[in-house]
Amino acid sequence: MDQHLKGWYTERSPMWPGQAFSLKVDRTLLHKRSKFQDIEIFESTNYGKVLVLDGAIQFTERDEASYQEMITYLPLNAHPNPRKVLVVGGGDGGVARELARHPMVEEVVQCEIDKEVIEACKKHVPSMGCGFSNPKLTLHTGDGAKFLEETQDKFDVIITDASDPEVATQGEEGAEGTKDGPAVSLFNEDYYAKMKGKLAEGGVMCCQGENMWLHADLILKLMNGCRKIFPVVDYAYTYTPTYPGGQIGFILCSVDPATNFKEPVREWDHNKAKEMGLKYYNADIHRAAFVLPTFMKNHLSHTD
Repeated sequence: MDQHLKGWYTERSPMWPGQAFSLKVDRTLLHKRSKFQDIEIFESTNYGKVLVLDGAIQFTERDEASYQEMITYLPLNAHPNPRKVLVVGGGDGGVARELARHPMVEEVVQCEIDKEVIEACKKHVPSMGCGFSNPKLTLHTGDGAKFLEETQDKFDVIITDASDPEVATQGEEGAEGTKDGPAVSLFNEDYYAKMKGKLAEGGVMCCQGENMWLHADLILKLMNGCRKIFPVVDYAYTYTPTYPGGQIGFILCSVDPATNFKEPVREWDHNKAKEMGLKYYNADIHRAAFVLPTFMKNHLSHTD
């Protein structure tokens, strides 16, 4: 499906009906079909290189730090000693890159379903794909939910960096529909229960948590499911201009009832963040990420 119109890439999906987002294309670097999904990488005129999977923008170089740093450091800096980390998904390499920076992380295990995404990012977007050169990393390719079920290891932190459970498709006449994406198994209550079973004592997990303006009901459903499993569940968000609605959220859970996600256990101020080469995350941003607008705070207060 060619979504370029007069030199622009336009993202449309029934997951965010009635709106679209466009980036001007300088040149296409890769467009292919893997076993699991459509993969496209292009150079945009203003946002650097862009990865698109099944018609949905996954990152742009210009604003990816706001997502990659937050999905990594929100959970890690809520854990007193995050030595061993599991990443499910994250085929672009961004989370692995950030984990390499964290001074307390000793071991990273990652399972990504689509090895062609990994290779594409390593070749065409080294600013992201460099994460796979993390010497702490052991990489597996396969279904993340199945890997989680079969592994005997326990982890201090589990991060699920998955695309949306539904992605856009278009028929020959351009009529929009939906199909299950490769990450659909990572958006259900059973998966969260499996994650809990693989967390070590005091363990925490963080999952991509959708957009509050577009998917408040889905977020509430996921949060209520997590509340049945974990003693501590919270929601945070970050601003990413090239994601639908300009915002994306994170669902964070802990097996330790004393966990306070809102207050980082390590205080990385501006100077520390600058020293580490971070672009977005710091302790103030960590705290602010949990300050919800009134409508969302009210919505998430509803329980089953």
